[in-house]
Amino acid sequence: MKIVGRQREKDILRICLESNRPEFVAVYGRRRVGKTYLIREYFNKQFSFYSTGSRAQNTAGQLRAFHDSLVEYGDPCKDVPKDWFEAFSRLRSLLSKENVIRDPVSNRRVVFLDELPWMDTAKSDFKSALDFFWNSWGSAQEDLMLIVCGSATSWMIHNLVKDTRGFHNRLTRRIRLMPFTLKECEELMEYNGILLPRPQLMECYMTFGGIPYYMNLFDSRLSLAQNIEELCFKDYGELRDEYNELFRSLYKNPKKHIKIIETLCGTKAGQSRKELSENPSIGGGAGLTKALDELEQCGFIRSYTNYKASKTGQWYQVIDPFILFSLRFINGRQCASWSGYINTPGYNAWRGNAFEILCLNHIAQLKNALGIPGVETREYAWKSSSSSPGVQIDLIIDRNDGLIHLCEVKYTNAAFEMDRDEYEKMAQRLSVFQQETLCKKSIHLTLISANGMKMNKYSSVFQNIITGDNLFT
Repeated sequence: MKIVGRQREKDILRICLESNRPEFVAVYGRRRVGKTYLIREYFNKQFSFYSTGSRAQNTAGQLRAFHDSLVEYGDPCKDVPKDWFEAFSRLRSLLSKENVIRDPVSNRRVVFLDELPWMDTAKSDFKSALDFFWNSWGSAQEDLMLIVCGSATSWMIHNLVKDTRGFHNRLTRRIRLMPFTLKECEELMEYNGILLPRPQLMECYMTFGGIPYYMNLFDSRLSLAQNIEELCFKDYGELRDEYNELFRSLYKNPKKHIKIIETLCGTKAGQSRKELSENPSIGGGAGLTKALDELEQCGFIRSYTNYKASKTGQWYQVIDPFILFSLRFINGRQCASWSGYINTPGYNAWRGNAFEILCLNHIAQLKNALGIPGVETREYAWKSSSSSPGVQIDLIIDRNDGLIHLCEVKYTNAAFEMDRDEYEKMAQRLSVFQQETLCKKSIHLTLISANGMKMNKYSSVFQNIITGDNLFT
């Protein structure tokens, strides 16, 4: 089957296949993002050895599953390994056979261990056995490529990616698989025979967040609104309970993660670490640091510093569209029918907020549209602290080359048309921002409009205009 998008990840796998050294590759990312699919399809399911962990199984169950895989790939031993050291010893023997399956192009031995965190049950010595397998043998095999994968991101990060003990500096490559961009969503929908105009593709992203699995559930006979209704609001909908399952699958004890997410969702621009730590149900210290890092590694939140970074420190904001959609509509059961909710004031308000999150997830595309792909930037929202009435700026792109873009983000059904009231509001925002921040950089007012802009005498207030089409690059 075709692999849609994922060009960077495919390039990494190609480089690993072509290298002349042993490769130990960790693939991690949130549930349903397509990790297993990528590896299976890239190698056309032709592995020297493949096995996957079994969810909710004890050590004996995990070893039985691994044993079945060993037998499938030619291990003559009929007894289940007594422990993981024996299991990996048998894998080493299997891989040393002359008739072992090899990659047809590179002649490499490719081993894929999927859902690795599930194999690591309590008191199983799994990590020690894997460590011994790699350090005592695998790291000396120039033609060996070991790929490990897992959705339990906290385990992958702390036991492999950032391990300070046995696996410290053992990984040769890390692939953090992120959700699709708008361009990749468009390619996937076309591949599945679902033709949606770009405004609807943006709304699809604003709902499902570029997660391939979710979009592969679409029924091509139904409209976008009908698919959302069927998947998220019907009692039998496959994504009706996805929000709760998402955290249970990723984290061993997700209570703190969920509380952080729900707290951050309460404010549009997020909260500072200090504010989160003062919440008694969250707490501070190393536990908060670990949970925030795990949520950020999954792409659920982002950390950023605002214009007064030295005074306020790090801020955190939820940027996962499906989480935001679930908390607003599915978990709270705010609307019984999605079709009946469309075109209401609440629906339009949601689209405006969701489009801002979409823009945050496509900063690279915005920078390309501005002609600054190589310029280092910070991105944040800003709210006045002393003006009355209060002033808020949706998105600021702060460049390190002496220029700031104050962005006005608009999601309208037709091309956005600037009127006198909006013109005066923009002028006020610019004035208040300059007064309160004492900004010494050049400032450009920039419009990001999903459906473009209708030009008139007020349009000149913007130095830059970015359209929805620019986000599909």
